[in-house]
Amino acid sequence: MTNDALRVLSFDEIGLSEAPENRVVSTGFALWVRALMQNWRQGTVACKDRGEMTSRSNKKPWKQKGTGRARAGSARSPLWRGGGVIFGPQARVRKLGLPQNTKKTVLGALVTERLSAGVIGALNWESNQERPKTAAAYAALKQSGLVDKKVVLFVAPDDVATYASFANIPSVRMLFFDQPNAFDLAHSDYWLVLSKDVDRFKEVASQWI
Repeated sequence: MTNDALRVLSFDEIGLSEAPENRVVSTGFALWVRALMQNWRQGTVACKDRGEMTSRSNKKPWKQKGTGRARAGSARSPLWRGGGVIFGPQARVRKLGLPQNTKKTVLGALVTERLSAGVIGALNWESNQERPKTAAAYAALKQSGLVDKKVVLFVAPDDVATYASFANIPSVRMLFFDQPNAFDLAHSDYWLVLSKDVDRFKEVASQWI
C-alpha cells in the first residue's frame, strides 16, 4: 500500500537484521503480556472483614444461655447474612517485572516480522499546532486506506498536537517511542510513524535488535 500520503518502510531503510528464534520470542511475549495485564490492574478490590462492618452492631445479639438458640457474639460475624467476609480479597500491589533483554528480544522479533509483512509506514502528515483537528487526522488515515484497521501510531512525548489529533479515533492506539509494549504492538494491523519522526523511529528500532 503506497500513495502520496503513506510510504512503506523497508529493511534497507531501517537497517535491521533477522528475528530471534520463535521459541524464545513466544515465551518472552507471553511473559511480557502477562506482566502488562497484571500491572494494568487497578488493584483496589477489597472486602470488609468483621472489624470493618460498621453498618451492623457489634453488640451481643442475645445472652449466652437460656434462649435455646445458638450462641452468638456479634451481628458482624461472617456466619451471619450481612456480616463480614472471611479471607476476602484486599487491596495490594500486583506488579511484575521483566528483564530488559527479554523485552528487546520480543521487540526485535515484532519489528522484523512487521517489516517483512510491509505493515510499517511513514505518514506524510502534520498536525495543526494551534488547533489540532481529529477530522484532518481521520482524513489522512482514510486516504491511506487505514481507517478500518487497528493502527499503532508512534508519537513523541512532547508532540501534543499530534496526540490530540488522533486521540479520539477508536482504531488508533498511540505509543511513545520510549514506551513500547508487546500487547499493543502485536494486536495491531499496522504500525504508523509520521514522516518527521522516521529518523527517531530508526534510532529506536535499531536498539531492539
